[in-house]
Amino acid sequence: MGAMPHHALAGQPAPPNLLVNVPRLVTAYYTGKPDAAVAAERVAFGTSGHRGSSFHCSFNENHILAITQAICEYRREQGTDGPLFLGKDTHALSEPAFATALEVLAAHQVETMVDADLGYTPTPAVSHAILVYNRGRKKGLADGVVITPSHNPPEDGGFKYNPPEGGPADTTATKWIENRANGILADGLGAVRRKLYGKALGASTTHRHDYVSEYVNDLEAVVDLAAVRDARLSLCADPLGGAGVAYWGRIAEHYGLSLSVAHSQVDPTFRFMALDWDGKIRMDCSSPYAMAGLIALKDQYDLAFACDTDHDRHGIVTRSAGPLNPNHYLAAAISYLYPNRPGWRAGAGVGKTLVSSSLIDRVAANLARHLLEVPVGFKWFVDGLLDGSLGFGGEESAGASFLRRDGAVWSTDKDGIIMGLLAAEMLARTGKDPGEIYGSLTERFGAPVYERIDAPATPEQKAALAKLSPEQVSAKELAGDPIEAMLTRAPGNGAPLGGLKVTTRRGWFAARPSGTEDVYKIYAESFAGEEHLRRIQQEARELIGRTLAGATGGAAG
Repeated sequence: MGAMPHHALAGQPAPPNLLVNVPRLVTAYYTGKPDAAVAAERVAFGTSGHRGSSFHCSFNENHILAITQAICEYRREQGTDGPLFLGKDTHALSEPAFATALEVLAAHQVETMVDADLGYTPTPAVSHAILVYNRGRKKGLADGVVITPSHNPPEDGGFKYNPPEGGPADTTATKWIENRANGILADGLGAVRRKLYGKALGASTTHRHDYVSEYVNDLEAVVDLAAVRDARLSLCADPLGGAGVAYWGRIAEHYGLSLSVAHSQVDPTFRFMALDWDGKIRMDCSSPYAMAGLIALKDQYDLAFACDTDHDRHGIVTRSAGPLNPNHYLAAAISYLYPNRPGWRAGAGVGKTLVSSSLIDRVAANLARHLLEVPVGFKWFVDGLLDGSLGFGGEESAGASFLRRDGAVWSTDKDGIIMGLLAAEMLARTGKDPGEIYGSLTERFGAPVYERIDAPATPEQKAALAKLSPEQVSAKELAGDPIEAMLTRAPGNGAPLGGLKVTTRRGWFAARPSGTEDVYKIYAESFAGEEHLRRIQQEARELIGRTLAGATGGAAG
């Protein structure tokens, strides 16, 4: 099958009948009791923590009690005894989950840092706070929890743990927490210690922390905001009613920017969003459908940008090219940053996920920078950003972060705020917006065509795809070109890709199973035009189909 068909209302305002019933959702959080024997109701940490909805009994009070208890035990086992920075976004389930988590943290006497006004905290502000606290410390290290399902629909909730490195937890940590939490659920929550919410809020271990000032006042260390101010750019930031609502106005005021803020009101139904490609409300700042409202304003500003609900992703809207494909902006940002950051060490490499554009490879080679290509997931960039050996880490799904101007770590989680402000710096300092900078890159390195499509697969086929080895694939060429590499491990760090990537001189495809649906995703790119891309996609489906049939003893895709 090709790209998923689009819903008739994609890009249109949400009709009232599609809005989430918030009281019912929150009631279900407290009344739904998950059954640990049912797979869909267990705790499951994906690439970014546990996600689900109280409507499906997959994100309820019991889940959060069990996960927070598990995190308290994990911290104790790891010897992490500094403060825990607790942040939440504006999804309706984030507020009750915050209360539940605080009840458990206070009962365990964990020093917990909550927002000074009990407001909302972007993921990058939590990462930044952990790193600022831990700077120069060897013991008493801080860690954090962010309550967010990222850009997922309004009925979803999410809960993720960031260890003292400040970024997403690695698989060892998430597996430990997941297994222990499921054990606690199966046991009927006997192990959980909790305090009443009012007492937890007033506990001597619960501290108000000024996340907004700490983060906003430090931004000039990572982006040249004086250049943005002096260029007198007219900018628009759209927090999409998310965790950065209190941040953008403060940024404008503190740095003297001409910055309008759209959608700065919190509304848990997110009724101001345009519907995404499938007719759902999704705060995906990289989707041209979800971003229709901001795209309509593109001629009123020199530059506009948006962030998803927890502000770890960015969406850039330029006058020259409208909304930028995430891959295009990553390539443009990399091409600008390295020559304009003399404080970074000469050996600072470029980090990309294996499904990001190969244009990045060409840009990195031209900059004479080492390229670190890793599996999907931002956790693979944490160590490099922490020690300065990576200047930049970015994902095709519009998440990226980069070092401070002096080459020290800024955040080890994705930061949509600095990516938006970097676009303004690029325009201020070069006179060209990121769309124009991307255009000049394609003139030098070729213009790639990139697309992700989904193809059906059974759970058995998905498991086989995740465990493929190159020897199982017999093809010698792809879309008329000899195959140059067949990868099931990342070239950058040798970690398993959980799928397959096949590359030629003029293009590539990567196939990996979806974590949530009975499909596998095929990412493909061609430097030889649309028709060549279609050939790559078609041959990729056939190749994967043959290989999976061999691996599972049946037909696939």
